[in-house]
Amino acid sequence: MSVQDKVVVVTGASSGIGEATVKELTAQGAKVVFGARRQEKLDSVAQTLPEGTYAYQTVDVTDFSQVESLVQLAVDKFGKVDALYNNAGIMPMEPLSNGNRKAWQQMLDVNVMGVLNGISAVLPIMHQQGYGHILTTDSLAGYRVYPNVAVYSGTKYAVRAIMEGLRREEIKNNIRTTVVAPGMVNTELYKSIPDETTAQNLVDTWNESDHSLLPSDVAQAVTYVIGTPQRVSINEFNIRPTIEF
Repeated sequence: MSVQDKVVVVTGASSGIGEATVKELTAQGAKVVFGARRQEKLDSVAQTLPEGTYAYQTVDVTDFSQVESLVQLAVDKFGKVDALYNNAGIMPMEPLSNGNRKAWQQMLDVNVMGVLNGISAVLPIMHQQGYGHILTTDSLAGYRVYPNVAVYSGTKYAVRAIMEGLRREEIKNNIRTTVVAPGMVNTELYKSIPDETTAQNLVDTWNESDHSLLPSDVAQAVTYVIGTPQRVSINEFNIRPTIEF
């Protein structure tokens, strides 16, 4: 199991799981091209990485041209793309009765179209290479629906369907797929929740002893999956705190 010299593109890399994955991959010898919307956060992540192991630029995953540019940066810098990790996502929790159509649209744009943009940007390159690996952050909310997260869960169910369709379509092209579905992870995801009380309650739960994963826990899982031999395809990787139902 090794990611040595593999080239991996990571979105949503300015904090949380994305940031931790970039650091874990480069520590294990991979070359990483990463992006997110916040330039200053990306600069901060880059300062912690070994020289010559990375490239980065700002990217809004809802804009296909920006995602395509990030993937092309990997090819220009390192000559290939072994894996793409679609990690960007938002989770503005609230009941459907609030009718927050703007938040619903944002979730669809980021959580679903962002994934599709990544797939569309990288497939031509992987077809030309004759291999590749596409991973996407899903959620355990993509397996079970909870109150106040119906739309979020809907986007994550959609991601599972898209990734299964991708797997079936791309078997013939030697392209592997993986859905990474974490339970509770202590990240900045709560910042997309519009109600401050709901957001704080979630953070309080995460901060209870052993009630949430660390981003590094998920990053290690992602690195493991990317490092498996080409003959191995881990299609779904569910990871949760041991005490989570």
